[in-house]
Amino acid sequence: MKPSQNLRPLGKSEMMITPIGLGCWQFSKQKNLAGKFWPTLDDQLIHAVVKLSLEGGINWFDTAEVYGNGASEKALSLALRGNGIQPGQVGIATKWWPMFRTASNILKTIDERIAALDPFPIDLYQVHQPFGFSNERLEVEAMAKLVEARKIKYVGVSNFSAIRMRNAWETLQKHNIHLVSNQVRYSLLDRKIESNGILETAKALGITIIAYSPLAQGLVTGKFHDQPELLKNIGMRKYSSMFKPAGLEKSRPLIQQIKKMAEKYQVTPSQIALNWLIHFHGDTVVAIPGATKEAHARENTGALGFRLQEEDLQLLDRESAIFI
Repeated sequence: MKPSQNLRPLGKSEMMITPIGLGCWQFSKQKNLAGKFWPTLDDQLIHAVVKLSLEGGINWFDTAEVYGNGASEKALSLALRGNGIQPGQVGIATKWWPMFRTASNILKTIDERIAALDPFPIDLYQVHQPFGFSNERLEVEAMAKLVEARKIKYVGVSNFSAIRMRNAWETLQKHNIHLVSNQVRYSLLDRKIESNGILETAKALGITIIAYSPLAQGLVTGKFHDQPELLKNIGMRKYSSMFKPAGLEKSRPLIQQIKKMAEKYQVTPSQIALNWLIHFHGDTVVAIPGATKEAHARENTGALGFRLQEEDLQLLDRESAIFI
């Protein structure tokens, strides 16, 4: 396991993380509806992806209950053990699925999450989205009980608006517990959190933004712009406006700029996009790209090996401003 450099705190916690972690949705093995978004990866490939991530310096992994109904959590644990990782050597983040459930379910199902990830402890437990049968205050009250029982270390949320995030933060403060993160969709091609108050509130409260879909589901690579025939095999992504002809034309100027910058730095477009995310807002934003191939894992970690110059950070900011 490569020693990690440039660590930053996860929110106002003692957990130090690399600016890039590995998103593990792809480890779902098509076990449920959420899992069918990705092809089935066998244990050998998952082992290799985790190995390359560790060797590249990544020190934390993000998964969730709904990713294959625990399949991703179990596959991650197996891969970490197979790579000789001991509990406490890496950070583990997972999420509780609220749909059709109340806050009491957080307490009822935590042992299932612990068992799925065994022997690795849950460092960060997140409310996956805000649409459960209980409100966010009751949900993080339940999370606070898990912290107090030492079943989890830190509390985060995902897909929360600025108002819901602040409500969760205020509730946890009564227990002297920090809300450390909000995991949201964020990329150069989707910068809505900069205009809807989420990023501003996160900065004000010291909450880390965990960016998922940081590569806009592969769009920042330019491969779909250059090879439109690939659009025939993109699964559920075809329903996104970004992948429609008008969407591709809207993003084409930015993609061309990213490619040009990739040549300048002798890296890939994906690495340029990731590097911008993790540096433009200081330490506030971290990213969790996934990987379905060994090459993806190498690209992810390669984004940690350089830093865009300030003038280039600002240039990409201007070029992508239409996506705010």
